[in-house]
Amino acid sequence: MDLYNRTIELASNPKHTRWLSPLLLVADACLCALIIWKIPYTEIDWKAYMQQIAQYRSGKRDYTLIKGDTGPLVYPAAHVYIYNALYRVTNEGTDIFRAQYIFMAIYLLTLSFVLLCYRTAKAPPYIFPLLIFSKRLHSIFLLRLFNDCFAVLALFITIYFYQRRIFTVGSVAYSFGLGIKMSLLLAVPAIGIILLQVLPFKRAMNAAFLMAQLQFTFAVPFLPANAKGYLGRSFQLDRVFLFKWTVNWRFIGEEIFLSRQFAVMLLIVHAGILATFALTRWTRPSGLSAPALAKTVFKPLPPFVQQRMALNIDASFILTSILSSMIVGVLCARSLHYQFYSYIAWSTPFLLWKSGLHPVLIYAVWAAQEWAWNVYPSTDLSSKVVVGCLVVQVVGAWWGVRDEFADVKAPGDLDKEDIGHLE
Repeated sequence: MDLYNRTIELASNPKHTRWLSPLLLVADACLCALIIWKIPYTEIDWKAYMQQIAQYRSGKRDYTLIKGDTGPLVYPAAHVYIYNALYRVTNEGTDIFRAQYIFMAIYLLTLSFVLLCYRTAKAPPYIFPLLIFSKRLHSIFLLRLFNDCFAVLALFITIYFYQRRIFTVGSVAYSFGLGIKMSLLLAVPAIGIILLQVLPFKRAMNAAFLMAQLQFTFAVPFLPANAKGYLGRSFQLDRVFLFKWTVNWRFIGEEIFLSRQFAVMLLIVHAGILATFALTRWTRPSGLSAPALAKTVFKPLPPFVQQRMALNIDASFILTSILSSMIVGVLCARSLHYQFYSYIAWSTPFLLWKSGLHPVLIYAVWAAQEWAWNVYPSTDLSSKVVVGCLVVQVVGAWWGVRDEFADVKAPGDLDKEDIGHLE
C-alpha cells in the first residue's frame, strides 16, 4: 500500500516535474539524435524554401514572383528571414544533415518551453511523458524541416512569458511567430481577451500596436515592390486546398470538401464556438459579463479594480485559454496537413487533463490521435478519429473548467457602485 500511495503521489504531485522535466529532455535529445542517424530524411518543402530564398537573395521582392517547385511563397516575411539564415549556414540548403541538427535544437528548445509552461500551470507529472512520444511530431521537426516548427516555438515562448506576466516579451514573440505563419492567428481571440483582463486598456492597446508594428517592420522590404501581393500571399484567407492532402475531412468526400457551403459552415461553427468560450469561460476571471468587459474599452476600470481583476488571471488560465483557442481553430480548419500536428501534439495532454478525464482515457485519446496522424495517406477512418479527438479536446476544455472562477462575482472585492457603470 505504501508503494502504491508513493507511486500515485509521484504521478500526481506537480512538484516532481522539477526533476522529471530535465530527464525527459535528455531522453528526447537522445531519441532525436537516433532518429537523425537512423531514419532517412524526406524531402517535401525544404528544397522549395531554398529555391524561394535564392530568388529573394537575387533581389526579388515581389511576393507574386517568388516561387519554388511546390508553389509560390505564401508565408509572411519572418519566414523568409529565418530560412535565409538557414540557407547561409547549410551551404545554400544542400547540407541537410546540418539543417536536421539545427531543427533538433529548435525541437528541444520548444520542448523546454512546453515543459516550462506545463510546470508553471502546475500540470501533473503523469501527462509529461506524452510530450516526448509523438512519432509524427519528431518527423515534422527532424525529417521534414517545416516552418511550423519555428511558429510553434514562438507560440510557447509567448505563453510562457504571459504566464510570467512579462507581456512585452510575450507579445514580441507572438508577433514574430505570426510573421512566420498565419496559423497563429487562431490564438488571437484568447490572447486579446487575456490582455484586456490582465492589463489596463492603454497597456493592452500598446501590446496590440507593438504586434502590428512588428508585422509592418517585417514586411517593409517587400511592400514597395508589391504591397497588395505581399498581403495577399502572406495572409491568404481564401486559399483553396486540395482534397488529396487533407488529414481531417477525408470522410466527408471530395464534393462536400470543395463546396462553398462547407467552408461557410466551418466559419459559422468556428465563430460560434469562439463566442461560447468568450462568453462563458474566457471572461470569467474578470467577474464581468463579456459585454461589460467590452465596455471597459470606453470606460476603463479604476486602477485598483483592474489590479484585483488581473490577479485572477493565473498561469493555468493563460495556457488553457490560448491552447483551447488554437484547438478550436484547428477543429474548424478547412483542411489540415500533416505539419499542422505541431500545433496539436503539445496541446493535447494539457487540454485532456483540464477536461477531467481519467488518466487511462487521457492516454487512450492521445494514442488514438497519434495513430490517426501517422496514417498516410489519410483514410475515412483516420480522418474521423482526427476530428473526434479534436472534438473531445474542445468539449473537454470547455466543460472541464466549468467550476473555475465560479465564486468570482466581480473584480476582486468590488462594491456594486464600482461596476454599476458597466452593467
